[in-house]
Amino acid sequence: MRRTNLKSLMEDLIKLGLSNIKGVLWNLTSAELVTEAVKNGEGQLTDTGAIMCDTGKFTGRSPKDRFIVKDDLTKDKVWWSDINVAFDSEKFDRLYDKMIATLPLKKLYIRDAFIGADPAHRMKIRIIDTQAWHNLFCYNMFIRPRPDELEDFHPDFTVLAVPEFKADPEVDGTRQSNFAIINFTKRIIIVGGTGYTGETKKGIFSVLNFLLPEKENILSMHCSANMGKDGDTAIFFGLSGTGKTTLSADPNRHLIGDDEHGWTDDGIFNFEGGCYAKVIDLSPEKEPEIYKAIKFGAILENTRFFPGTTTVDYSNMEVTENTRVSYPLYHIENAVTSSRGGIPKNIFFLTADAYGVLPPIAKLTPGQAMYHFISGYTAKVAGTEAGIDEPQTVFSACFGAPFMPLHPTKYAELLGEKMVKHDVNIWLVNTGWSGGEYGVGERINLKHTRAMITAALEGKLIGVSYEKHPIFGLNMPTEVPGVPSEILNPKDTWRDKDAYDNKANDLAQAFIENFKNYSEYASEEIMQGAPQAGVPS
Repeated sequence: MRRTNLKSLMEDLIKLGLSNIKGVLWNLTSAELVTEAVKNGEGQLTDTGAIMCDTGKFTGRSPKDRFIVKDDLTKDKVWWSDINVAFDSEKFDRLYDKMIATLPLKKLYIRDAFIGADPAHRMKIRIIDTQAWHNLFCYNMFIRPRPDELEDFHPDFTVLAVPEFKADPEVDGTRQSNFAIINFTKRIIIVGGTGYTGETKKGIFSVLNFLLPEKENILSMHCSANMGKDGDTAIFFGLSGTGKTTLSADPNRHLIGDDEHGWTDDGIFNFEGGCYAKVIDLSPEKEPEIYKAIKFGAILENTRFFPGTTTVDYSNMEVTENTRVSYPLYHIENAVTSSRGGIPKNIFFLTADAYGVLPPIAKLTPGQAMYHFISGYTAKVAGTEAGIDEPQTVFSACFGAPFMPLHPTKYAELLGEKMVKHDVNIWLVNTGWSGGEYGVGERINLKHTRAMITAALEGKLIGVSYEKHPIFGLNMPTEVPGVPSEILNPKDTWRDKDAYDNKANDLAQAFIENFKNYSEYASEEIMQGAPQAGVPS
């Protein structure tokens, strides 16, 4: 892949204030970027051909250090909160100037790419990196234009990522030395002080979440999607650790995408051209599609080798539990070439309930679906983050609050309209614990979760008997092919039934308290989807 219009390239760089650059490497191939990264000492090749790199101090996103410039365009549209933090436009300009002043002596890796597999709703982006492996990440994760599509390429949005540049909080207005700042008016994102590549990926996702619902009435979704052999589309919402990537990478279905999609009047389309999956405890038995995708061109982040080898030890948490792999979608053998699908017939809300309260699968009413979508519940378990000694509830509106610049009800209303219009089945799937909370019970068997999802997709849960959860009001099937019936009602899996009632009521109360943030905007139908704390189970 090459950019041939060098004059246009230089004009674009000059407009950004980038002149007298030491060297510009433009739209390198995957192989060339791997070579550059190894030559620069940025990573090591593994025995599968993938390159292993470290992200440095930050092994995940830093949500509190993500800002949006507040100006005439954004002041009345963005939902300003502790998630969408305002940044002064003049301070942005000064910080930007400081960043580009450090670049003339650096080698720059520049990538032109598309976001959006649907040509009617596609955005052009340009990413400027100072590290080759970061640019390889962008090659993997974004849609790769054909050479002829690069002839007259002018970006709609530009990302400037300089991990080695650190801000001075007292002078620059940041919280600490790292930052990711979106300027919608100037259509620029700047990322500094962090080597975590996910900041670039999610910065672009945040841009789409601002532009598409407002401008084109497209529902932008933090979800994975796949397609059956008959063309039926399914989407999976879920926060990190709930199984969104794992469950969508089904060898019996075709993968559309693992993380970010848009829903138009015609169907859904993937925003990206690659996958970014967790690899902690990865095995060919549990996740064969992901395991096979880790080959030349893929990037492993923060993993470690077995001693004396170049074989990756996927159980190693020496650096972080958030070890990841990035690879282009074509590394998945059964990926949908067009990255597009029809109107979804089934939607799955995935939650890793560490309290062992929620059923492994339940069918939701439209009101419950809206309630749980706005709630976006999962739970962190002990050991995943410093200072967490017991399960903690996590609510992230629309299963992706850190990436949603608009008020959550905007996305919820769009989802509600589409659910009702197309009569979509909505399922809540607990991929967390059963038989007790974390430390007492056990993680629900992945084989059973896959069987439940398959049964829903194949229509085998239509016409079976259901029982209603007395506290959450969820409709739980009493039988699912290939799944022991005794695990379908979570209370039945607990020895101490009173302890289950107490824990279920505690979780219900947490839902209710969290939803107070949105209740004034919610319809009566949505509020009827709330659990009833204090009700005997």
